[in-house]
Amino acid sequence: MASSNAGKIREIARLLDGLGVEIVPQSELGVVDADETGTTFVENSLIKARHASDATGLPAIADDSGLVVDALDGRPGVYSARYAGPDATDDDNVDQLLEELEEVPDGSRGAAFHCAASFIMPGNSEAIIAEGVWRGTILRARRGHGGFGYDPIFLDPESGLSGAELNPDEKNARSHRGQALRKLAALLRKQFS
Repeated sequence: MASSNAGKIREIARLLDGLGVEIVPQSELGVVDADETGTTFVENSLIKARHASDATGLPAIADDSGLVVDALDGRPGVYSARYAGPDATDDDNVDQLLEELEEVPDGSRGAAFHCAASFIMPGNSEAIIAEGVWRGTILRARRGHGGFGYDPIFLDPESGLSGAELNPDEKNARSHRGQALRKLAALLRKQFS
């Protein structure tokens, strides 16, 4: 798995359970994070998957995801993980976003999490790609203690709960990453069955 994010690794391992593969974080194989130089979630996902596969000689799965806020013309987008700066924590990024949206009325706080997931075989330039989108709104304050990233301020309209209030199974059933990885798993089953 082309990621070192522990929360993301846990989510992905749960979603790909039953595929008959072992998910190994790239950090356990001595692979450092790739430079995310793409301008889209798909480009960054492919960059990370190719980087991990080239470094290990193993098949690699990567995802790139982020929060697209309507009132901010799509920001933070592909810069979601480093929105408040290159060394920003999740809390720093949430604080930055809440500050920018402080004057935005409740009816204009629409947002969506986007995810692109990709699978690469060693030496193979053909990737398998799947995408997912989770629409919601941005809350005015944090709610809940689960999840990671922007989950505490992202309101799921179906449940009325923040991403951080959903249990892992509920979150995976709705989330952008859950959607993308279920699609990717189906494509992998089809490709390799």
